[in-house]
Amino acid sequence: MKKIIEMFVAFFKIGAFTFGGGYAMIPLIEEEVVNNKKWIAKDEFMDILVVSQSLPGALAVNCSIFLGYKIAGFLGAVMALLAVILPSFLIILLIAAFFMKFRNNYYVNAGFMGINAAVPLLVLVGAISLSKGLEKNIRTILTIIVALIALVVFDIHPVIVIIVSAIYGVIFLRKKVE
Repeated sequence: MKKIIEMFVAFFKIGAFTFGGGYAMIPLIEEEVVNNKKWIAKDEFMDILVVSQSLPGALAVNCSIFLGYKIAGFLGAVMALLAVILPSFLIILLIAAFFMKFRNNYYVNAGFMGINAAVPLLVLVGAISLSKGLEKNIRTILTIIVALIALVVFDIHPVIVIIVSAIYGVIFLRKKVE
């Protein structure tokens, strides 16, 4: 039970101090579960992250469920999920209750501007962290470049890029099983 409570606190912290969505949470989740608590190894974290990204739904929610299950079974999955979404839920309730009073407050707006400026950096840190787990070869780099061009230049829907990348990976990037 101690591990469940410790895990709940860790995921609550992650949920409470992450702004900008799932990708901004990646460095915080990795720091907490891999580096600080050492509940799982870096390669396991990368695997869980890949699966979490591949499924529908919010990355943070999917990742917390997988990690919670890996760490403490079904109860761990439920507690990690509740812990990661509870801070956002409570903050949204507070904002909804008091937003009209403070929506034009200079300091509140300045605070949100500062948070908005930091979020892209957190997403970049998450992308760099994810890239460390990739095999560095011409096929992987080519996949990244083609996916980036498809998304940015040709404005192809991300779902299509994910599906095509998955098919390409299954066909060309799989390792031979002996």
